[in-house]
Amino acid sequence: MEQLGTLDDLPQEYVQSLKDLNLVPLWPSLRSVLPPEIPIPRTVATYWSYQQIRPLLLQAGELTPIEKAERRVLVLANPGHGLENMRASSSIYLGMQLLLPGEQAPSHRHTPNAVRMIVEGEGAYTTVDGQKCPMERGDLILTPTGLWHEHGHDGTVPVVWLDVLDLPLVYYMEASYVNGGYPQQVKSVLSDAVYAPGIVPTTLFTRNNSEFPLLRYRWKDARKALETLAQTEPDRSSVQISYVNPETGQDCLKILGFSALMLRPNETLRLPLRSCAAVFHLIDGNIQARIGQHTFQLHDADTCCAPCFAEIDLINCNKDAPSFVFIADETPLQTKLGVYSTRERT
Repeated sequence: MEQLGTLDDLPQEYVQSLKDLNLVPLWPSLRSVLPPEIPIPRTVATYWSYQQIRPLLLQAGELTPIEKAERRVLVLANPGHGLENMRASSSIYLGMQLLLPGEQAPSHRHTPNAVRMIVEGEGAYTTVDGQKCPMERGDLILTPTGLWHEHGHDGTVPVVWLDVLDLPLVYYMEASYVNGGYPQQVKSVLSDAVYAPGIVPTTLFTRNNSEFPLLRYRWKDARKALETLAQTEPDRSSVQISYVNPETGQDCLKILGFSALMLRPNETLRLPLRSCAAVFHLIDGNIQARIGQHTFQLHDADTCCAPCFAEIDLINCNKDAPSFVFIADETPLQTKLGVYSTRERT
């Protein structure tokens, strides 16, 4: 492509005249907003060690009572976007949240969609739209846009989970806000128990029409599905499941996508080049993540992220046991916008 003109090519008086009228010449910036072949991401490959985060999170519990925090979170920020912008990628926010025994995080609802991937502890719960969802390690709990939700803890040990939100996108659209509420009345507990493959609830032959019929995806179910898939289809190129709406088969939320991946013992998985950024969180095991020129060693509850079109290899360092990875990415958003694509690696 030909070299385009720059601002320095223009008379200063002309540039100032444009500024006075809130005008900007496109051609000096055209290649930065429309680069050839692939985007120029600000997201950079980044790694967060849970063993380093955990003591700082527990210290936050000592320094700041829940009443002064509302949500006690340490944000996993990507330096490529600037730490002050609190984003892991252009559309993904990550945070490690702590709830101590006896604490209550008050009810609220907000426009960003959120999920909680439970990292450690037991005895806590999230109540979403009147449904009480117990929190167990590896569970995925949804708090979709506009639904009231609150957290409580009846147990005896700290509970930590990874928050994943589409906050950066919603904030960019100037659509991000929160409403405070009152404690919810619990209407049901574990309604996910009525869902199984090919089975959904009905009332006198009428299908339920809930936009979010399943709010808690239990890890014991997801892990069993992965292990069964690996056993019954040993020749599969990858052992992966997606978290979907059981009524529609579509992604469980509208903007970000979520899946779980099982790496078989000693397996190396070479991922395709994809147009979306992705987050990898190790639920259980020991893996090496090679992202472009970076290599990260992930242990339990460690997290890393990769920019768009990055070359990614995931290697299970366990020779006799599987490793399990939770993945969040921007596929649903990009698919709806018609910009999602994959490319073969050379």
